[in-house]
Parts: sequence; structure tokens; C-alpha cells
Amino acid sequence: MIHTGTGIAPARNNVLQNRLNRLFEETFGPFTTTQSPISEDPGAFTAWTPLCDIYETDKNIVIKMEIPEVKKENVSVMFDNNVLTVSGERKPEEGTGQSYHRQERIYGQFLRSFTLPPFVDTKNISAESKEGMLLVTLPKVEEAKAKQIEVKVE
Repeated sequence: MIHTGTGIAPARNNVLQNRLNRLFEETFGPFTTTQSPISEDPGAFTAWTPLCDIYETDKNIVIKMEIPEVKKENVSVMFDNNVLTVSGERKPEEGTGQSYHRQERIYGQFLRSFTLPPFVDTKNISAESKEGMLLVTLPKVEEAKAKQIEVKVE
């Protein structure tokens, strides 16, 4: 059998993996913004960060955030110092007498913050929850809306 030397020996691979793990731990520490697995099972995470889409229309910027099974009284939308903060908590069901074989869904508190652009009308921000989605509407000030300018020919 001919060895080409292109493979990595398992012991050397473990050393490289350990060095990379240490580098990430030193760089990011225990407060990483990504969801880090607590086991080898994909889908098992330690923190919940609701996913969101941010899109823009002619009149508004809209933040659409997934917050299934979060009650209205457990959600807070705050604006302070040009930062919009959405926080809340998804609580597990209590007293159902269920014995879980697998639990991948995450419960607990969450917090998302967004720095707003200067053209948002902060006095008219609105938020509504519908079918597990939180929609935060950020209206644009009149000056920021696109205008058609007529070209004069002389």
C-alpha cells in the first residue's frame, strides 16, 4: 500500500481541533453571540435568539421577529438613545404531566437590540404580535421618503 501523505493522522487532527477550540474560547469567551451546541446533537443550543427579518418599504422599515408561544405580557419593545430593544421570555408549559424523550426547543429570556437609522420617525413606532410573529413598524420621516423630481427643459 502506498501512502501519499495527504491525510491527517487522528492524533494530529485532535491537536489542531483543540487549538482551534481554545482560540475561539479565548476570542469570544462564554458570551458568544452565536448559538453554541451543548451536545453533539445538532439542534441542541444553550441560548435563544429569535430570528428576524428587516425590510424596507416606501414609508416604513419593518422588523419581523419570530416569537412563537411568547405571551404579549412577556414581550417588551423599548426605544432609547436611538436603539430599539426587543426583549421577552418564552416560558415552558407547567403541570402538564409530560415526560419528554427529547426537548430541542429553547425556553427562557431573549434580547435583541437594533440601532436605528436617523430617518426613522421615533414618535410613531408601533408593534403588534400576530400568529407568533412580532412586527415592529418604524415609519420614515417625510424628508427621507423618495421623491420624484421633475426635470425642466429650457
